[in-house]
Amino acid sequence: MGALPGSTHSPVVPESVADVWATRDESAALHRAAYLALARQVRLPADDLAEALYERHMTPAAWHPYPDTRETLAGLHDRGVRVGVVSNIGWDLRPVFRGHGLDAYVDAYVLSYEHGIQKPDPRLFELGCEGLGTAPEDTLMVGDDRLADGGAADSGCAVHFVDHLPVSERPDGLRPVLGLVDGAASAGDGDGDAQ
Repeated sequence: MGALPGSTHSPVVPESVADVWATRDESAALHRAAYLALARQVRLPADDLAEALYERHMTPAAWHPYPDTRETLAGLHDRGVRVGVVSNIGWDLRPVFRGHGLDAYVDAYVLSYEHGIQKPDPRLFELGCEGLGTAPEDTLMVGDDRLADGGAADSGCAVHFVDHLPVSERPDGLRPVLGLVDGAASAGDGDGDAQ
């Protein structure tokens, strides 16, 4: 899923915000503090606008699934592949998946703020594997951040990267995962699992 189409993947963060920004996904309080501090670096027309924008970004309406999300998740579900969401985030992403009717395809959520661990720490991916009931060597991590999601390889997972692009520019970035799963199954690996 993507939010804020066209947003920068690596914003320039003022030095006064850098410390809290670096650990923002380790707790809900840090996440809120980091984003509000960053938003308050610009003049806003109303004092409470930064808070309102922060609250808005946690709603399902602020997020748009990539066009092939439902097809890919349904295809994995039909193949018996368990799916986990491992995310660096400072708030509960489950309502966003529910709001878009995608929660039925997700077997486990491992959200950094709930564990006080951020990607690329391999422990977060290991928790994802535990949540799926799979060994890392039998798990494929699909991610869009080579640094953060690359930590899955350190836990023993295979990793497949998709481009970090706005929703409108990535219509079929997830669909190839079905081919990877089918290829692994035909090679005799049986059912796999994806994070």
